Amino acid sequence: MDTEPSAVRAAREIRVVFGRLRRRLRELARAEDLTPSQISVLTRLDKSGPAGASGLAAAERVRPQSMAATLAVLEQHALISRRPDPSDGRRQVVSLTAEGVARVQGDRLARQEWLARELDQGFTEEERETIVRAMGLLDRLNDR
Repeated sequence: MDTEPSAVRAAREIRVVFGRLRRRLRELARAEDLTPSQISVLTRLDKSGPAGASGLAAAERVRPQSMAATLAVLEQHALISRRPDPSDGRRQVVSLTAEGVARVQGDRLARQEWLARELDQGFTEEERETIVRAMGLLDRLNDR
């Protein structure tokens, strides 16, 4: 089965536009003191809840040693806490502290406010509705 040229062009455009938008949104986060991988771990903990270090390493596709270093920095910033796993005392469960939750939510709110302001000021109502419809179509990719 040959892929239609329009599908190839759409795939390329989606990748490029989403990549640029993602970089722009990352710039808006208060990330001056954290690396992208540290921010990713905070975001994962916020979305998925407490997790073990090995599970986080697997989910982030990094070596356990790299995850240990990431968690050490986050713990130094008081953004995470660790406690013994109730089912296996040799392991630890990592969770966000109140400060970690506030950090993730604050960064998320800053990005959302910027995006809403840009959409409000730079696009017509019709264009914003087109964007919403396009997002619905793109979301179907997640369902396949």
